[in-house]
Parts: sequence; structure tokens; C-alpha cells
Amino acid sequence: GGDRGAAEAAVREGIEAALADVTSLDEDRILRRFVNLVEAAVRTNFFQKAADGTPRETIAFKFACTKVSGMPLPRPFFEIFVYSPRVEGLHLRYGYVARGGLRWSDRPEDFRTEILGLVKAQQVKNAVIVPVGAKGGFFPKRLPPASDRAAWLAEGTESYRIFIRTLLELTDNFVAEGIAPPADTVRHDPDDAYLVVAADKGTATFSDIANALSLERGHWLGDAFASGGSQGYDHKGMGITARGAWEAVKRHFREIDVDTQADPVTVVGVGDMSGDVFGNGMLLSRTLKLVAAFDHRDIFLDPTPDMAASFAERKRLFDLGRSSWADYDKSLISAGGGVFSRALKAIPLSAEIRDVLGFERASASPAELMQAILKAPVDLLWFGGIGTYVRATTETDEEAGDRANDAVRITGPEIRAKAVGEGANLGLTQRGRIEAARAGVRLNTDAIDNSAGVNTSDVEVNIKIALMIPERDGRLDADARNALLVAMTDEVAHLVLRNNELQTLALSLAQHRGLGEAGFAMRTMQALEAEGRLDRAVEYLPDDATLTERMRRGEGLTRPEYAVLLAYAKLSLYDAVLASPVPDDPYFDRELQRYFPKALRERFPDAVRGHRLRREIIATALSNIIVNRGGISLVTRLTDETGADAATIAKAYAVTRDAFGLMELNAAIDELAGRIGGQAQIGLYAEVQDLLVNRIVWFIRNLDLAGGIAPLVAR
Repeated sequence: GGDRGAAEAAVREGIEAALADVTSLDEDRILRRFVNLVEAAVRTNFFQKAADGTPRETIAFKFACTKVSGMPLPRPFFEIFVYSPRVEGLHLRYGYVARGGLRWSDRPEDFRTEILGLVKAQQVKNAVIVPVGAKGGFFPKRLPPASDRAAWLAEGTESYRIFIRTLLELTDNFVAEGIAPPADTVRHDPDDAYLVVAADKGTATFSDIANALSLERGHWLGDAFASGGSQGYDHKGMGITARGAWEAVKRHFREIDVDTQADPVTVVGVGDMSGDVFGNGMLLSRTLKLVAAFDHRDIFLDPTPDMAASFAERKRLFDLGRSSWADYDKSLISAGGGVFSRALKAIPLSAEIRDVLGFERASASPAELMQAILKAPVDLLWFGGIGTYVRATTETDEEAGDRANDAVRITGPEIRAKAVGEGANLGLTQRGRIEAARAGVRLNTDAIDNSAGVNTSDVEVNIKIALMIPERDGRLDADARNALLVAMTDEVAHLVLRNNELQTLALSLAQHRGLGEAGFAMRTMQALEAEGRLDRAVEYLPDDATLTERMRRGEGLTRPEYAVLLAYAKLSLYDAVLASPVPDDPYFDRELQRYFPKALRERFPDAVRGHRLRREIIATALSNIIVNRGGISLVTRLTDETGADAATIAKAYAVTRDAFGLMELNAAIDELAGRIGGQAQIGLYAEVQDLLVNRIVWFIRNLDLAGGIAPLVAR
């Protein structure tokens, strides 16, 4: 308490006095940075005692990043740094309630840069869920040669265990009496008990290991600590990430009056049928014509595929599990096609393949052929594998940050596919996406297209937190709980895919509104900058002068740019709603109920109402639906126009929606998909959006929204 503060001040004065005697400017700066870092450190496990009294093997520090001077943007909220002779690691997150995967990194020199890039994308992706973004990574320093697979995996797994245990050593726990901090730890930060992790590159199968460590430590989240374990939702089994990205693909094509589920669609892609996103994705329509694909091993070419036969063969390879393109039945490949190893020097190209890829030469190196596949004049380019394959003309290959694919990478304007589906992360750089969009390609971003995976994990964690209530009082035993989780799988998928439908619709509406919307977007970016939330340069968003110049030429913002803004608008509204009394209004209990599957709501209504993250779930639901339905710039516009705060806007939104029956109206427009033109349907959604915005303004000006809103809706 007070004594500690006084003692700290005395130490600081002593350091300041000593610094006065440092003559070298460089040394003065280095020492001041050290002092700053010590002051920014809020917890360490250094003083926690080992049972046998030996010194610690692994040391960790937790930093409040806003206090670290000179830390590059975007700055996380907390950073935990883990160091030992055996493993190094770090965990970055953007708030108290945060989630994201941990990756086994192979970049010893710069894995912080790698994790920072991932957490930035995660932060945007997490706009649809309760937690904000987090990412972690560890680097095992004593790996045996990879040729000894078992020993290599064992050392990597043990490094992961050390990393997880150390993160938990700095984390508070919830117990019956309240918060229990870790022993022998001085906390310079508030209570901080929410720590969840997920799988990422290299740790896909580690969720059960992490949950075992969580249970061993008695962490309050138990097996909700790491999602996707054996008692959770298996993303590949559900095919959820691919299904979410497919909603985006369906919308791109619906808007040009193509029905991906009934009309033939020619596809090229990155990945193979054993992969989660590529494999599941290429089974989501029976009318796909997959003409070419490649993964890290092989190149698959099938210039005029038979839709039914190729679908059946893809399904067979998917069901094999550990398959590659080399397992594809060659007798089913159309004339002029084949499967070729990427190790070959040159690959002969038939007239049929040259025709479908729009490529002139009769022979190509594997790298040239893969570039030709990425540039093919087809309907859809589908990303399912690891790697960054598209950069902007203004970027170098080094800036794309994926050395392994330098020889294959193309630029945004070279894409000739009508649409891109990003089931994988980082398939294109953001600047590459913007260039492709300006050249007429239909695409969103990876964070929009593949958010269903992280969304599913979040619903899983929140269902498990809800079920802790009936588990604790004996109404639900472990087996019954696990059976209930399985029974709700399909409904969880349905709830999650709705977010993919609505986010992509919000982007289409922003684009549909043209230059007027771009003007509002400029105001929104200014408002987000004033909040200290957005740095346009970091997100590759245009400054006012650039956007004004674009608008003079009749161009507004592209879909990938709106996608970033969509997430920022949601995160900003979420914070404002969470800090307001809105989540406590009983009227918004319906938003909480709507978040959970029916079986859970019906059997354990008290578990939903008493949820530990009740306020956060309501704030997330509201910020999502208000921005999806009202538009990316809605909140800025209304604040400018009426001076209302976020809480008032959220209430006015609910009154308008429920008084005018807009949910039913939008559902009726949903039903028209494929029965009227794609653009006509967007026009109808836009009419409803106009009504919504106009009436919100009217209600803000004419109603007293200070109290509860149930009587207002009823009236």
C-alpha cells in the first residue's frame, strides 16, 4: 500500500541522482529505458517459491504496455514475457477478457514480430466475440534434430507445458470466496483471472494438454481454458471455419446473380483435401469445378473436371485423413491434367491446361506454374493453406514476411479470379487486398472470412462457464454436460454462421451506398483517431487527402478497408456500451438469451442469467448487431447529429428495431435470396437500414431514453 509507494519513490530518487552522473547520452537513454521497463512491469513469478526451495528455472514478467515508452504500435494491453534456458515465449493481449491461439514458432530472432502481426489480425477477427484479441508464441531452444521425430515432438510439447504453466503462475483465480491471487506475488495491477488459450500453428493437438495443466492448477475455467479439446467443438469435424468463409463466397456471387450451390463455379486454390479449411471448403458445393490447386508438396491440374465424379473423389481424399494430391485417382482426371511434384525441374503443360489458366508457354517451372494458378481467369480463388501469396505492387517480397513463398507470390492486380475466399490467415497482405479490390476483384479480409473458428471457440468457452452453475450444485454431472455440448453442435454452428452472413452484408451495404458512405467513413476514422483507438498508417487506411482524391475520381473505400473499419467501430461501441448501465437493463436479457443455444436456455435459464460474463456478452451482441444493421458509420453520424452517447444510441436502436418489427422485415428479405436479383435484394436491405437510421434519430430527439426501455417498446 502506501508504504510501498513511499519506498518506491525513494528508490526512484536515488536512481535519478545516479543518472545525473552518466555522461554518455546513449548510456543515459539505455538506463532510462530499463527504469521505465521495471516501472511498467506489474507482476513477476521471480519471487514465487519452488516446493524444494531451489531457484526458478523459468522467469516471467507481465508488462502494462501503455507504460512502456517507445513500444511500437499497435500496443497490446498486457504482455507476458517468459524466459528460461529451455524455452522463450510471450503472450500479448488487448484487454482483460481476451483470447487467441498459441503458436510453436520457428523464428528465434523475431518471434515477437510474428506474434504482434498475428494479434493485430486477431483483434479485428475478435470484434464478433466477447474477448478482444490475444496471441502467444513460444520457441523451444533445445530441440533435437527434426529427423528424430518422437524426441523432437516430446521436447516441443514439454516446452509448451513450461510456457503454459508459467502463464498460469501470473494469473489470479476465482474461488468460492472471490479472487485468489498467486502466492508470493506482488500485484501492481487489478484482479486478472480470465486467461484462455487456443490452438495455432504447431499446437493444433495440444488443447487437452493445456486443459490438464489448467485442472492441475485448479484454474477456475477448468477445461474451458483451451477450446477444441476432446470435450469441446472440433473445428475440422464441424468444418466451421470453411463454412463461415463460404458464406462470404456465396454473398460475393449472389450479388452478381450466381448461385454457388446450383451453378457451376470454376475454382483454383491453395491447399489439399486433408486440410481443414481447404478440404471442408471444397466439399461445400456439388457444382464446383476445381481446375487447379497446389500445396507444399504437389500441383494438381484438372482442366475440365466432371463435377460429380471430382466431388466424390475429393470426399474420398478428405475422409482418408492423411492424404495428399498424389492420392487422387488419376483415371478421374480430365484430358491434359495430372498431379506433379513441386520438386520437378519443369512441368509440361497441355493445351487444355494452358487454356484454362490463360498461360502461353508449353512448359513451366513449378514456381511459374503456381503463379499461373494464382493468376488464373476463373470464378473463385480459394485460400486454405499456410503462406502469403499476394502482395501489393508497392510492397517488396520481404515486406510480405513469408520467405518460403517469395518465388510464387503475385501482386493484387494480377488476380483474374472474380472473387477470393480467405479461409486461411494472411494469404494476401492487406495492401495487396486493397489493390485487388480496386482492380475489381470481390474480396473481404481473412479476419472477416474466417472468423467462424474463433467465434465457435468463444461460444464453447461461454457455454462451459454457464454450465459451471448447474455442475457445482449437482444438477449436471460431467457425462451429461459433455453429452449436452455434443447435442448443441449444430445450433452453435448456426449461431456462428449468422455472424458471417451479417458482417459481409454490412460490407455490401457500405459499398452499395457509394460516395456518401465514404464521406461518413472519413468522419468515423477521424473520430476513432481522436479516441486514440485507430492509427490509419498501421491499418493501411487512407488519410483524408488520399480519400478525398479517390472520391473526386468517383471511388470510395474498398471492401477490405471497410472490413477493418467495421471491426474498429464495433470495438469502440463495445467499450462504450460495457461502461454504461445498458447491459444491466432487464430488457437486454433477450440479447443474452439469443447468444446461447435453445437447449441450454430452456434447461438452465438461471445459468444464462447468472453468467459471469453476462454484461460482456450483452455488450458484444449489441455492438455487433447495431453496426451490422445500422452501418459502420452509424454511431459517429448519430453522435454528430444528435449529441447522443453510445448508451442512448443502443437503447434507441432496440426501441426502433422492436417497435417497427425490423427483425421480421429483414428475415423476409433474406428469404428472397435467388428469387430476385442480387442488387435488388441489397437495395431492399438498404431501405430497411434507412428506416432504422431515420427512426433512431426521431426516437433520440422525442423520447426520454433515460430509464428502462420495455415500456417504450410496448407503447
